[in-house]
Amino acid sequence: MQVINPANGAVITEIPADTREQVQSKIEKLRKGQGLWADVPVEERLAAILRFGELVSDEIDNLAVILTQETGKPLQQSINEIKGANNRLVHLKANAKKWLVEEVMVDEGATKEHIAYEPLGVVANISAWNFPYNVGYNVFLYALVAGNAVIYKPSEFASLTGLKFRELLWKAGIPANAFECVIGTGEVGQMLLDADLDGYFFTGSYATGRYIATQVAPKLVPMQLELGGKDPLYVMDDVADIKQAAINAAEGAFYNNGQSCCAVERIYVQAGIYDQFVEYFVEEVKAYKIGDPMDKTTFIGPLTRKPQQQVLLDQVQDALLKGAELKHGGFSPEGPGYYFTPTVLTSVTHDMDVMKEESFGPIIGIQKVGNDDEALNLMMDTPYGLTAAVFGTDKDRALALLKQLPVGTAYWNCCDRVSPNVPWSGRKNSGLGSTLSYQGIRAFVQPKAYHLRD
Repeated sequence: MQVINPANGAVITEIPADTREQVQSKIEKLRKGQGLWADVPVEERLAAILRFGELVSDEIDNLAVILTQETGKPLQQSINEIKGANNRLVHLKANAKKWLVEEVMVDEGATKEHIAYEPLGVVANISAWNFPYNVGYNVFLYALVAGNAVIYKPSEFASLTGLKFRELLWKAGIPANAFECVIGTGEVGQMLLDADLDGYFFTGSYATGRYIATQVAPKLVPMQLELGGKDPLYVMDDVADIKQAAINAAEGAFYNNGQSCCAVERIYVQAGIYDQFVEYFVEEVKAYKIGDPMDKTTFIGPLTRKPQQQVLLDQVQDALLKGAELKHGGFSPEGPGYYFTPTVLTSVTHDMDVMKEESFGPIIGIQKVGNDDEALNLMMDTPYGLTAAVFGTDKDRALALLKQLPVGTAYWNCCDRVSPNVPWSGRKNSGLGSTLSYQGIRAFVQPKAYHLRD
């Protein structure tokens, strides 16, 4: 399998994809080792995971280069991701034991009642390329600390990063029969779906997530799907600083080239401040440096996947044909690499794909609204339900709107952020289940009730 650098289309290296026999052999190895790993005290399992975090920190410069070369993520953003993902280890250090130990529910009378939390067993983590550290840690670190064995499939666009995870986990003391990595395209993913596993945890598109759900449902094992979004941001007319709101919204839309499931994908602005907001927004986007992702000053690098260029071009053309105004960008520059200029469209409506279909790239539509009710109706006009943001001074007004939105995460005066302290979850087409928080720890165990009579 070729690993391609999206900045120039060059082949970085070639690595062998796993065969069905190799996948099955790795699963059998994990099946034999999982019980041994579960028998290790949680404190020791956690200690190994914390050592993994130290090894990642020691090698951060090299790891960031690998991530940038295979995904096109600007180097400084790769460094930011690796550093930021460490908060998952901080969270586990403070909370893992608390939420995994046996609980005594009734300790009086003839019959004592306890709850034990047992690992699921051998679980599959089919992961994503856009934030492999963040979304990977959300699953495989939490699964490992709970005593599971993990068969990890990185995206084919982040395979080298996945192999580094395996190398450093093993080096940190996670047994080879508790964590394994399989390499390949969707064909290898299908092999995992065909296998006899105890849980499936996927991060990726709605279409693939829905397919996985149909394949896993007959197994009656736990499944979590972290899928996409068409996340809205609404700027109220009482916002304290229009320019700062525009700067924050632009970063929320274009960070990581817009390739984030929780990126701002559509913006609504009240009419009284609309023109001023658009002016500041375009000014900010024009200042973004586009170019070589290995340059730490680059903010917009190439898209990770070449086909996405055409998806974005189609959205631009659809919008322009239906009356949108192009304020900036809208094309793929000539030359090597999978680049797309950061694109701002105004005079947009929900008749346009850019306001309805997931873009997953550096493109945004900004729509004028008259009041909160109109904004709410437009924000709800989506099959997705990942995040939503409101910028404004009046907290009660903002919360009144956010409480009506069927989303897993609500933001007031911020956007496009994830914290391990609270659950990360989606509604409707944005997924099933929760990672992070205590719920993300408990997601990898199953309760057993004990009735103990003297």
